[in-house]
Amino acid sequence: MSAQPSFAETLRLRRRAASLTLEQLAAASGVSARTLSDMERGRSKGPQHRTVTALADALALDEPARRRFIDLAREGRLRDHWTRPTGLCQLPRSVDDFTGRAAELNWTSDFLNVDSSAGVAVVGLITGAAGSGKTTFAVRAAQTLRPNFPDGVFFLDLYGMSQHPLAVDDALGLLLRALGVADEQIPGDTTGRASLYRSLLRDRRVLVVLDNAASEEQVRPLLPGGAGRVVVTSRRLLAGLEGVRRLSLGPLPLPEATELLTGILSDRAAADGAPALSQLAQLCGGLPLALRIVGNRLVSRPGWNAADLAARLANEDRRLDQLRAGDLKIASAFGMSYEQLPAPARRIFRRLALVPGRDFDAALAGVLGGASIEDAWDALDELVDLGLLEDSTSSRYRFHDLVRLFARDRLQEEDTGTERDAVTERMTSWLLRMATTAGRRFESAVGRADRADEDLADLSSEDEAERWLRVNVDNWLGVLRHAASRGQHDVVLDCATSMRWFSARWMHGWPWQEIFGLGADAAAALGDPTHQAAQLTYLARVFHATPPVDPDVMMRYAAQVLDAATRSGATAQIAWGHTYVARALLRLGRLGEAAESVSRAAQIFKAIGDIDAYCQCLGTAGECLRGDGRYAEALERYLEMFDLAGDEGSGMTPTIAALTLPNALAAAGLCLGLLGRRAEAIVTFTEAISLFEQFPRSGSQARCLQALAAVLADEGRAGESREAYARAADVFEAIGDAEASVRCRDLAPAAH
Repeated sequence: MSAQPSFAETLRLRRRAASLTLEQLAAASGVSARTLSDMERGRSKGPQHRTVTALADALALDEPARRRFIDLAREGRLRDHWTRPTGLCQLPRSVDDFTGRAAELNWTSDFLNVDSSAGVAVVGLITGAAGSGKTTFAVRAAQTLRPNFPDGVFFLDLYGMSQHPLAVDDALGLLLRALGVADEQIPGDTTGRASLYRSLLRDRRVLVVLDNAASEEQVRPLLPGGAGRVVVTSRRLLAGLEGVRRLSLGPLPLPEATELLTGILSDRAAADGAPALSQLAQLCGGLPLALRIVGNRLVSRPGWNAADLAARLANEDRRLDQLRAGDLKIASAFGMSYEQLPAPARRIFRRLALVPGRDFDAALAGVLGGASIEDAWDALDELVDLGLLEDSTSSRYRFHDLVRLFARDRLQEEDTGTERDAVTERMTSWLLRMATTAGRRFESAVGRADRADEDLADLSSEDEAERWLRVNVDNWLGVLRHAASRGQHDVVLDCATSMRWFSARWMHGWPWQEIFGLGADAAAALGDPTHQAAQLTYLARVFHATPPVDPDVMMRYAAQVLDAATRSGATAQIAWGHTYVARALLRLGRLGEAAESVSRAAQIFKAIGDIDAYCQCLGTAGECLRGDGRYAEALERYLEMFDLAGDEGSGMTPTIAALTLPNALAAAGLCLGLLGRRAEAIVTFTEAISLFEQFPRSGSQARCLQALAAVLADEGRAGESREAYARAADVFEAIGDAEASVRCRDLAPAAH
């Protein structure tokens, strides 16, 4: 298909078709012959409208030809304006100390190379929270990409976070003027402006940067077709925009944040020292705006040093006040997003600052805001959309550290002290009721039925209860501390007591010493030696099971258990006191005394029908016998344990029985190995390891793997031994026993 003729060619053809000379056409139209000559030679590509209509009249063009003639002149005028620099919508200055964002800049390069042959402009959307450097990044990317856009790079601030974002009509008007369109040629309606804008950009390689967008409705009319590229920045996610390539800017990693701060400080950075700058970068949470403010403050005050400013920022109550320099203020940036929120979302946002842990879910947000779960979801979505919260695939949310401080400031300003206290107590009550209900899911079926709180969220299975306790541990432990400080001893004791069986599943990496310590203190405050003895029992169990084990500490706690139990006359707790005394004596190598104490405990437990505890005493008795070299007798105790745990009619709690089975087999395997029955030991260890795998990783599982590896090595099965040592090392590492992990890794190559 041949290219359409230009206005100059059309004028020449029409004049000749009418058999007119230049002078004759000049006389008929009133346009000078020289002007006509310039038009036909293409020197005047787009004459004014009145000149063109006069020529059309003189040439006696019919209506279709007349319209085409006038349109050609109009297009020529627009092309002529295009080549004239207007100075409008120019890119802002790019900062010289731009740092990091290498992966993100690679994204812009990939964005540049996207195929646009389908005639649809390629749009990149850059989102991020206030202060994350979206505009600075977009300007740097545009400056880098400028050589790829010979027809121009244009920048327009849409004022999306102001109370009055730039209207679409005004945005189109500014862009059209930047493209060289005169005011009188800009259509008066949105549709006409958008159509003209798209037609101008259809065949041109331009980059348009639309900064600080408010909404999809504001952006859509500004997206051209053709070969152009558009970069949009927004605090909002603009999820309704179709077919865009998305990039989310988060905080800078600490090394890049420190590098940016060093670049801002330039020559004085060395004097401030790398440790102080790193501390400042960390206190700024990696937010480029905060780093810019800190850097500017130091540069503008030569007498200050980074260490002093870091000391000021370390005070959370004053950190936001310190993060301002001139007209730059981090709280103002957050405030612009906050002002966009409806009242219910604002209330939830600021009250979430009361949450003691680092993350939370919609249920807790609803409790704080006095809202339904559905309304809480909506508010959280709005907060994420504006970058005031971060979310995750597990439906949990968290603050950036500086945003949390902003939320806390808003809470202090907008909620009265009475309101804050009431919300705190409501949160404390709800979290402790949830934690207590979840903990009781691991008791016997009768205990659960009698004591479960049915008003709370569904925690009807052990899996649900375990998940809730694990992901919310920082929150419920935080309010447990709060309740203890407020003298709410009943609820503290109730919650700590509910954790006794769950703690056996997750002994490693959990703050059980603090939890049961708070429980023991609460029982003592209530003057309840029976419950105090119980809490001290749980505490003694923690010290027994968590490395490094200090037998002297174990003995001290065991003595406290026995003393409190004796004062209360609680038979079961007296038995537990003897149990933990036995375990401490065992660790101290006093085997005879340990055997006597555990025998006493076993008799009491058997008499009161506590088969769970009796079974544990069998294990401790077996350890005493094994330590004394009486391996066959020890094996009998472990096999009795295994039989009791495997007998559904024994009266053992199912969860305790399930935990006992692998531990009994592991201990039996040790005895079989010591008796020289290595083949049987390997089978027994292997069965125990299989049973351990249904529970969280533990020291018992790791030690079983280590024992299996040693027996396999003795049997000459080197490959299997190395594999078992490696698995043991992994488990030890997972539970935080680095020394044992290294030891197993060192032993693995030696297996032969």
